[in-house]
Amino acid sequence: MTRSNLGTQQIQEKDRSYVFHPSTHLAKHTRGETPNRIMAGAEGVYIWDTEGRKSLDGFGGLYCVNMGYGCSEIADAIAKQAHELPFAHVYASQGTKTVALLAEAVVEYFGENMRRVYFGLSGSDANETNIKLVWYYNNILGRPAKKKIISRQRGYHGSGLLTGSLTGLAFFHNHFDLPLDLVRHTTTPHWYRQAKQDETEEAFSKRCAEELEALILAEGPETVGAFIGEPVLGTGGIVPPPKGYWAAIQAVLDKYDILLIADEVVCGFARTGEKFGSHLYGIRPDLVTIAKGLSSAYLPISGSIVGERVWKVLEQGTEKFGPLGHGWTYSGHTLCAAAALANIQVLKERNVLEHVREVGPYWLEQMKTRLEGHPIVGEVRGVGILSAVEFMRDPVKRVPFDPALQVGVRATAALLENGVIARAMPHADTLGYAPPLIIKKNEIDIIVDATARAVDTTYRALQSEGTV
Repeated sequence: MTRSNLGTQQIQEKDRSYVFHPSTHLAKHTRGETPNRIMAGAEGVYIWDTEGRKSLDGFGGLYCVNMGYGCSEIADAIAKQAHELPFAHVYASQGTKTVALLAEAVVEYFGENMRRVYFGLSGSDANETNIKLVWYYNNILGRPAKKKIISRQRGYHGSGLLTGSLTGLAFFHNHFDLPLDLVRHTTTPHWYRQAKQDETEEAFSKRCAEELEALILAEGPETVGAFIGEPVLGTGGIVPPPKGYWAAIQAVLDKYDILLIADEVVCGFARTGEKFGSHLYGIRPDLVTIAKGLSSAYLPISGSIVGERVWKVLEQGTEKFGPLGHGWTYSGHTLCAAAALANIQVLKERNVLEHVREVGPYWLEQMKTRLEGHPIVGEVRGVGILSAVEFMRDPVKRVPFDPALQVGVRATAALLENGVIARAMPHADTLGYAPPLIIKKNEIDIIVDATARAVDTTYRALQSEGTV
């Protein structure tokens, strides 16, 4: 049997025997105790496996296939670039036309005070770059102690050594000797779960800022170099910020001269209904992390967008000490840049931003209409083409389920049986959604209807078990 004619079972066996999967129970996977779906093709917002089972991809891969599957403009751009110039490094002032055009497009798309883009391959490596730049920046300014980074509980910024430390989810720390000591975590900006009784969103935001300031003072402002945050929490539960949050946080950062890193890996490139989440919430970042929607995942590419304030100091540093000693072999990879440049062109030409502004509110309204008030639904939330449904044993008193019941995982499985892929978020019993931005209203209706049925199925199962 040739490799091209392998059946599903043979591929599954090879997958279990040779592939090291991320975020996977390795022993169960090897023994065949966990589902091992082999994906084979996709088009638009749909993806199917080797057995012909077709699903509406309600999570866009991993929040990343923004322009949908089968975008010929991106695929053709990759092929054309592969024939012309598949690779040329960008070290020591060497460049390529494609990378130069992409950097210009990114800076212009973000606007404001952004000046340069450093390209990598993933959001994790972009955040590693950003932290190194923070340290370099403060060293050049003669502030060698100003190196600690403050993140948020439930924030997600990668799974490397430092980026995994920035991530405020224990799943990414346990048994890895993380987080590293230079990282501190502050309050999760989730009003529904974190607010005190009768505390308004504005009052909660004020308390978040006060707790951040207290942390900075306890550590010593002279030791804190930067604060990093996603405009909307992603893997931590798809949580839009409470009213007044970012204005309150930025006032504290400005007071103590602390750089702000906006991690836009999930929120960037029209996902929230603005070009970037920073634009939606009035955030004024010094550094911006991008990935995922930069190329719609057709090839891996990330970027660190550097603002004027930091860029001037980087130039000063190289004037004094010579070339900046940082780089990846695949920084500004030509094929990846071609994919990203075509992606941004498609984003503009198809008026995707305007489309998100139209269908995003419709989606959230439909989800709330169908699910709010359900006996096990605590909160329905979202912004743009991001949405989440959080389950509670007692929604009124906000009492969660016992994690051992795996309510979110069970609801995700029930949803898949109804033909829709969503993600069981790792922090709590929450269904997360981030489908391709090109999704249409009738496809949103499919997600909403399938979700309502999956939630009912999960509820009935819990009732039969005597859990609710």
